[in-house]
Amino acid sequence: MNLEQKQQLLFKRRAFLGQTSLGLGATAMATLLNRSLLAGAPVREQGDRIQSDRDLSHHAAQVKRVIFLYMAGGPSHLETFDYKPKLAKMDGQPMPESVTQGQPIAQLQDQELRCLGPQFQFSQVGQQGQHIADILPHTQSIADEICIIRSMQTTQINHDPAHTVMNTGTSISGRPSMGSWMTYGLGNECDDLPGFVVLTSQGGRNPQPIASRQWHSGFLPSQFQGVPFHSHGDPVLYVRSPAGVSPSRQGDVIETISRLNQIRNERVQNPEIETRIRQYELAFRMQTSVPELIDVSDEPRHILDMYGTEGKDGSFAANCLLARRLAERGVRFIQLYHRGWDHHGDLVKFMHTCCGLCDKPSAALVRDLKQRGLLDDTLIIWGGEFGRTPMYQGKGKKPGRDHHIRGFSLWMAGGGIRPGITYGATDDLGYHAVEHRVEIHDLHATMLHLLGIDHKQLIYRFQGRDFRLTDVAGNVVRDILV
Repeated sequence: MNLEQKQQLLFKRRAFLGQTSLGLGATAMATLLNRSLLAGAPVREQGDRIQSDRDLSHHAAQVKRVIFLYMAGGPSHLETFDYKPKLAKMDGQPMPESVTQGQPIAQLQDQELRCLGPQFQFSQVGQQGQHIADILPHTQSIADEICIIRSMQTTQINHDPAHTVMNTGTSISGRPSMGSWMTYGLGNECDDLPGFVVLTSQGGRNPQPIASRQWHSGFLPSQFQGVPFHSHGDPVLYVRSPAGVSPSRQGDVIETISRLNQIRNERVQNPEIETRIRQYELAFRMQTSVPELIDVSDEPRHILDMYGTEGKDGSFAANCLLARRLAERGVRFIQLYHRGWDHHGDLVKFMHTCCGLCDKPSAALVRDLKQRGLLDDTLIIWGGEFGRTPMYQGKGKKPGRDHHIRGFSLWMAGGGIRPGITYGATDDLGYHAVEHRVEIHDLHATMLHLLGIDHKQLIYRFQGRDFRLTDVAGNVVRDILV
């Protein structure tokens, strides 16, 4: 359709609306709240890929959505999923120089390096006897649902760049986040909520801030960036209409603004104008969808008890419950940050704090999705930006662990993942990943594969170069797939 034909179509639509008894405001409201009510108007389907001229999926998907339970700060693999009896025997002894020589170290430079044995007991649980620390009893109870990867590696030893690598595949700031790549490639199944939602909570030692660029769309159109929901009060600012403004009147304003934006976009073809149009419409629909989303009064008591929350209290448990509700409504990528896992000192105390806040709701989310039939098409990832050193940090009787990038653990569960297995291994002291190493690009490639995307073909051209989430690396970890 050329420009002249589009203008004629637009004129005919305006004339029709002007001659009917149904006002523009009421029409706009009906269209935005339920587009199918306006049968004569062009209707965007749910999951519409207006961001692309082609369908970006490449093969049959095994999952529809991802929930990333992000333990910000770097949980210690040695106190959670990586059982190291030799490290326990060497507690207090010098760390062998052959292990650490030439390796990057964050805060222990030029210090005497001594081994710190695991601070908690481990048990073998599940049908396959996976080793999981006793400080995670609820995770132990879902051992047969999760795949533990003990051979993760990353490239950045400080928090912010390590977060950036985990979220965008590179330490260079300004690149699109993985949630943005997902919604760019697959669109959104939900018509009245964002495709990428971010929730945060805190509790533990040193809850460092998380920069908003961790969920930014980078050079992708801004409609694909993550939308943070607040833990207290209205989850989205200005989600409620001002006093005296009716839905009909507000719909009239939005329709008028959208028409002006469309006229401009016909001339300049700017994707940011299309974003503005869509976001105005989405914001209007969210005035209905968001209050209903966060109202957990319809949740039965046994579900609230399973998560350990009454909802809307800013906790990780409340966010896990909200994540399930978002998943039910078709949100594509849901990311929960819990800030507080940076345990340089008083490791035992703060592990109790963080595990106490995160263990039960993480397991509850897996169980809840499974009982509702949603786990089969949902991928859950639990982990942080890196692990912790096998070496002692601090003074006195309250030691901690430094940042560690050569080997750490996370777990995955859901559609396409082999449940109840442990994959990969670190050396006897938990320092180097030595078996089936998994890089961050491999994690991203595997995640995209489960969503039906070939990571080598999810490409966006920017400033003369083809970019992708996995850059020039990444392999699907097929051994953990069913």
